[in-house]
Amino acid sequence: MSDPKPSVRIDKWLWHARFFKTRGLATKLVSGGHVRVNSQKIAKAAHPITPGDALTFPQGNRIRVVRIVALAQRRGPASEAQTLYEDLTPPAEKAAPSAPKTEGKGRPTKKDRRDMRLSRDGTLE
Repeated sequence: MSDPKPSVRIDKWLWHARFFKTRGLATKLVSGGHVRVNSQKIAKAAHPITPGDALTFPQGNRIRVVRIVALAQRRGPASEAQTLYEDLTPPAEKAAPSAPKTEGKGRPTKKDRRDMRLSRDGTLE
């Protein structure tokens, strides 16, 4: 007989790995159907996960993709939590600045405002 693979609840693991500040937030995200395990949507916080599983979930304004490396028995320090997963999230693209002409110079000048109005509306008035 073979021993069963060790597993842990997904909400508990997300909390142990410090992706969420509270276990309740992790549970709410999973129960809302926003988490995928190995490309399969799950909706139960008690879903068991094992090392080798890939998780995809939103965190803040980005989508995280991580592969589970180890399971934890407690919620330890951040340095310990980072050893629980391998981050597969692609690097975020830099957003274009909203007003590059006036960035870092303070308020736009009267000429800058006229130019912005002209490019936006097509008129100076």
